[in-house]
Amino acid sequence: MNRDWHRSLERALERAGHGATRERFLAWRRIEAILLRHLYVMRRSWPRLLELAYWPTVQMILWGFVTLFYVQHSSWVAQAAGVLVSAVLLWDVLFRANLGVSVSFMEEMWARNLAQLFASPLRPHELVIALALMSLLRTIISVSPAMLLALPLFGVSVFSIGVPLAAFFANLLLFGWSIGLFVSALVLRLGLGAESLAWVSVFALAPLSGVYYPVDVLPAWLQPVAWSLPTSYVFEGMRAVLFEGAVRFDLLATGAALNLAYMAAATGFFLHTCRIARERGLLIQQGE
Repeated sequence: MNRDWHRSLERALERAGHGATRERFLAWRRIEAILLRHLYVMRRSWPRLLELAYWPTVQMILWGFVTLFYVQHSSWVAQAAGVLVSAVLLWDVLFRANLGVSVSFMEEMWARNLAQLFASPLRPHELVIALALMSLLRTIISVSPAMLLALPLFGVSVFSIGVPLAAFFANLLLFGWSIGLFVSALVLRLGLGAESLAWVSVFALAPLSGVYYPVDVLPAWLQPVAWSLPTSYVFEGMRAVLFEGAVRFDLLATGAALNLAYMAAATGFFLHTCRIARERGLLIQQGE
């Protein structure tokens, strides 16, 4: 049966003018053409090139700092499970908030629906509000089951953080929206070849945000960069609650102020990019 299938395929290729010999059935020039096609796309898309080296590098840096911290602070190991699970759950709030905005926007691009949206009475700032609300809904749906399962599986309840959990959630949600709007603007400006930035941008911040270790574990020259991110204040505040039972209102206030600044900048950048896209006709040129 298999041999008959190959014979019929060869006859079909011969009728189509491709030849029937096995040498022409496996033509390296055609294979080379496909390779060149993807190499040309990669060469013209710096986000794709960045992504190739990005994931191994970020993973190495992140878990290198985690290992360094727990080697130097063995007294924390007994409580490591609760801190790590809580950190993972809170980090996922940021990740899902970002994707809730950026992926919702890119779904409109994948469907080639942006031109129709902007031809309607919909205003860009109304689109921003809709994306933010969609992100909130997606985040709640995504994170809630994980938070509920953490207790029976690992004996860890993120709700033990108490009232500050709502402040941590709001800060991470707001920063996720800022990243999502910034990424959406870049995808609109650069095309769908930059869509991987929706994932790359968030994980690039993980080593600097002190998710699994305090900021002071970082090299001295990186700490000012870490303190410029709202996420660092959230996770430092989380550890203060879990280890010391203290609510650091100073950290929450600083993180909230940074979030407002980032959100204003990201919204302004997104609205500016939408205006440029309309003027240059980018809304109907949504390829790679």
